[in-house]
Formats: sequence, C-alpha cells, structure tokens
Amino acid sequence: MDAPTTTPADNGTPGGGGGWFTPRTQPTTAQSSEPETAEGSRLAAMRPVGRPRAGAEENPPVRQDTSPPVAQEAAPPEIPVQPTPSTPPPPPEPRVPVQRPAPARQASPDAVLVRRTMAEVGPVADKVTSYFYALLFVRHPDLRPMFPAAMDTQRDRLLKALLTAAEHIDNTEVLVAYLQNLGRGHRKYGTRPEHYPAVGECLIGALSKYASAVWDAETEAAWVRTYTTISQVMIDAAAADELRAPAWWYAEVVAHDLRTPDVAVVTVRPDQPYPFLAGQYTSLETPWWPRIWRHYSFASAPRSDGLLSFHVKALPAGWVSNALVHRARPGDILRLGPPAGSMTVDHTTDSGLLCLGGGTGIAPIKALVEDVAEHGERRPVEVFYGARSDHDLYDIDTMLRLRQSHPWLEVRPVVDRHGLVQLPDAIREFGPWDEYDAYVSGPPGMIRSGVDVLRDIGVPSERIRHDALEELVTAGS
Repeated sequence: MDAPTTTPADNGTPGGGGGWFTPRTQPTTAQSSEPETAEGSRLAAMRPVGRPRAGAEENPPVRQDTSPPVAQEAAPPEIPVQPTPSTPPPPPEPRVPVQRPAPARQASPDAVLVRRTMAEVGPVADKVTSYFYALLFVRHPDLRPMFPAAMDTQRDRLLKALLTAAEHIDNTEVLVAYLQNLGRGHRKYGTRPEHYPAVGECLIGALSKYASAVWDAETEAAWVRTYTTISQVMIDAAAADELRAPAWWYAEVVAHDLRTPDVAVVTVRPDQPYPFLAGQYTSLETPWWPRIWRHYSFASAPRSDGLLSFHVKALPAGWVSNALVHRARPGDILRLGPPAGSMTVDHTTDSGLLCLGGGTGIAPIKALVEDVAEHGERRPVEVFYGARSDHDLYDIDTMLRLRQSHPWLEVRPVVDRHGLVQLPDAIREFGPWDEYDAYVSGPPGMIRSGVDVLRDIGVPSERIRHDALEELVTAGS
C-alpha cells in the first residue's frame, strides 16, 4: 500500500521523470530565507527535518523535543552496509497494523481530532482523494509525471493509508514500524524529503474542504503535527535504508513456466544480491506499465544461485499480472522494490506451523516449508492447499514431493468445487492447533475468513501471521 505522503516515480529510464532518480540532495529545511505567507508558516511547521546525503554523516541527527513522542522513536538504529551473499538477510519487519491491533487505551487529543476528521470524510472519500490529487497537480505540476497514468488504484491506496495511520496513531510501536516500512519501500518511487511538504499542504487542503463541519484551528494543528510525524518517520527510515541497499533492483526474466492458462511461475535474476526472508514479498514493475507496481510473494526460500521466483495469476483487467503471465519472456527486464512483510518463521521456537495457502497464496507457504527444511528442523508443518478445482492445484506436485522428502510435513489439498468446502473451515476437522503458529496467504477474503476461523478455534492472535490486507487488494492486478 502506498502512504498518503509519497509519490510514485518515473520508470527510471535516462532522461525520464525530470531527474527524480538523481542522487539525493540536501532538502530544504524549516529555516528557509523565503518570506512566509500565512499558509507558508503552516507549511514550515510541517516541513520535515533535513537529512544529509548518504554517507555525509554516520549518525543522522534526531529531532529534538519539539517532535511528538512517536517521532522520537522514529530514528532507525544504525544499519549495516548492504548485505553480501554471505551476510544473513535482515530481520523480518515488525508486524503490520492489521495483525496486531492497538491495545485499548485513552486516545490522545490529536488522535481524537484526526479520527473525527476521518469519520467525517469517510462517506465522500472518493471526492477527498480526487480533490487532493487535483490540488497537488495544479500547485505542483512537476510532480504529475511521477504518477501512473491511471490513478484509480492510487486513490484507493491514499485512503487506506490514512485510515491505517488514524487507527493506530496512539500505538507508537505498530505505527512507527508500519511507516518505516513505507518509507523504505517508497525509495523506489524516487520520493525525496522535499516532496513531503507539498503533499502535506494539499492533503490538509482536501481534508479541510470536505470536513468543514468539524474543521477548526485545533483540528488543523493536530493534522499538521500528525503529518509531520508521519513524514519524519518515513524520511528517517529511507535515509537509513539508503546506506545499505539500492532503491530498486533490475531483474532479468530467466524462466517463464505457464502452469495453467492464467497462472505462470516467473523466475528472475537480480542484477545484484537481493537479501530477503522466506515468507516475504516484494513490489514489481514491468517495462510495459511504467510506474505501476504490484506486490508478489517470493515462491522459495533464498537460493544459493540468487534466483527469485513468483507465482502470478492473470486477473481480468489486471495490467501487470496479464503482462507477466502472457507477455513476459526470458530476457525481459523488470524492476524490484525492497523486500517487505512479517509472515516469516520464528526459528527461536519449536512450535508447529499451520499453513493455509489459497490459489497463488501457496507460493510463500512453499517458501516457508523450504525455510524450515534448510534450518534442519523437524517441527511439524501442516499445509492446507486450497483451490476452486483440481486444475487450480497447479503446484500440488511440488508440495507432494516436499512431503515425501520431509516426514514432518503434511499437505492436505482442499478443493471447493461447489462452494461447499471453504479452506479455512477445513482446518476445524484437524488439530488441535493451539500450540501452532498459523500462516495465512491468499486472496483478501480468504485471509479474513481464515483469521476469523483460527481465532474461533483458539489460536491466539499474536500467533497468526499474514500480510497486510491493504497490500493484497491490488496485488494481482
């Protein structure tokens, strides 16, 4: 999901996008010598702290006590240089907000005002986001080429990001982890610190117009503080990530295996080492649809040859998915964003793994099984592989071969031929599962029902892992 504070970038070709892919420069700080209008004074309050070029300072400065408490936790720890093939991959990202709700507590004054605004604009969300982008493109036309031609998905992502931030504004640990992940991921768009004030100005302009019934000076001040915090967390995370990893990787397609008329396994070779963990996902851009990125899970644990595989299902009107399934061929060059996601194996315990994979959601489940095997563990792993028909169990042979090689692995196909047997409900017949860590991967609807069933049969919420639903809404398009 894209955050409300960033903009996608040009496709990275020479001369494109007005030079957004040039090296990062010192951003403008709040201590500008330009005369400030009344509106400019407000923007100065939102303007994030400047960050030096990568390598200019070993320890970037941290905002002082003028920042809200969440920003004080935003400065990332010292990050090692980019890993080499012999360097272990980075630890998994902290849980995304949808997996660990904020604990019940008294809301802060800013949280109350922010949520009141979101409740007011909810019924007219489409108008709010459309007006926001209209303001942005009129006031800052130089930013328009950074966005995809079709803005429907972008509008949806803005609203979902706002709702997520508003929901967890008082849960510092969860919100900071969520925003840090966004900040790292948005480097591939060419997002720079100096873009944030322009976006904040237009965001507040749109909210104030459509939440006029509840908007006042106090509400505006709350949004300025909130947006300043959000942007600073993302800027700090991007600056730290810049010291260890590129903004994106080029990857050459080396194999294209059409498993069914609409499902392909695409294997690529990145142009430099790509560290990730089994169970994570990445964002992918094709040369046929520049500036349009979609999320796909890695279909294997890290390999010694450095190759990466993805399972892709072509969906109706899915630009990227159809290009990958029906158009991509060996030799084509794609772009990859950084790895993300927290659906990874905890190797510090010997708990069993209960895995639910629906459709192409079997890809990260397969990666998890390989990861357990590579660690030499014999912990029980139970895989439920769901599909609408036998034909859709396109990777069942691979999973059965893994079962033959590993006695601790059980694979159970679940075919929903007539809507009578739902994948999540199938797990009720087995178990108990209270000592298992659960992993759910598949379409958003399956994930929601899977989580509900797991909780209903007694699996604690903190032991249920899945990727953020908002990431998956457009993952196959």
